[in-house]
Amino acid sequence: MEKINKILAVNFGGIGDEILFLPALISLKKEFPNAKITLALEPRSKSVKDLTDVIDDLILVDIKNKNKYFELIKFIFAARCRHFDLAITAGGNKFMSIILFLTGAKKRYGYDCGALSRKLLTFAVPLNKNQYAAKMYHDLVTPVTKNITELPEINVPAQEKIPNSILIHPGVSKMSVQKGMIKTVPPQVWAETIDLLAAKGKKVILAGGPDDKECIETILKTVKTNDFENFYGKTKNLRELAELIGRAEIFLCSDSAPLHVAVAMGTKTYAIFGPTDDKKLIPPMITAIKANDNCPLKPCLWEKRQTTCESLDCLKITAYNIADHIN
Repeated sequence: MEKINKILAVNFGGIGDEILFLPALISLKKEFPNAKITLALEPRSKSVKDLTDVIDDLILVDIKNKNKYFELIKFIFAARCRHFDLAITAGGNKFMSIILFLTGAKKRYGYDCGALSRKLLTFAVPLNKNQYAAKMYHDLVTPVTKNITELPEINVPAQEKIPNSILIHPGVSKMSVQKGMIKTVPPQVWAETIDLLAAKGKKVILAGGPDDKECIETILKTVKTNDFENFYGKTKNLRELAELIGRAEIFLCSDSAPLHVAVAMGTKTYAIFGPTDDKKLIPPMITAIKANDNCPLKPCLWEKRQTTCESLDCLKITAYNIADHIN
């Protein structure tokens, strides 16, 4: 392959998607150590750059804006001006193949979405959704590198552990809630879980981000014990949250971005899963806590529907169920 100096990576999604995308970028950096990598992403996910040095620059594309087509046109012109040697897109539709072609990148890699993607891309990679998402994204770079990075890696050093500690991060993104994607148990269940874990003698720490304000407030009104530390609002950014996760012996969370940070930090983690597919979102070393609901549609979110159902049987997980998993 000819010399690669400038690489464009495109991934429009939440911060969790960007963390899962990191292994692909890390392998590219190993293959082309002198190349500069620019990541095009949504503004809501720009904090991923605080976690890694493989990303040299960002192009923010607000595709959730009502003027999303204007945003995409601006992005195309910005990319053309930078004269990228190689570009990859994590988009799983032929529209992203067109976008990548219009950027003018010399080499273009994306998923095989049909005849058009095979025509516009240098190589159309088979899309295998039935695997861990980080591996699915990493497939995009297999045509250009033999390097394999299996898990997300971030530039946050190992932390000294707080003995007997369990960090609880109950929230999910406000955007997912607004869209009707319910992926976690109610705050009252989290409050009871804190009570049970504190009664077991665990040093419980509660944390959350700006999107979790209402959830945290309900927990604080509901929880009975005072024997826990409230860290809500004390982590000012994603990097500080990563450091806190690294200090915990155990991390308990929802299916959300902090889960993927915990994978990168190597912290023993338990995650609540309901309508989403744990096999695609976590590696084997993470423990999924799920309801025994026997729903024939589960996992259904994104697989069969775009919003969760009203019954939410898959999230009828009690605090006792959760606490019993923790060891």
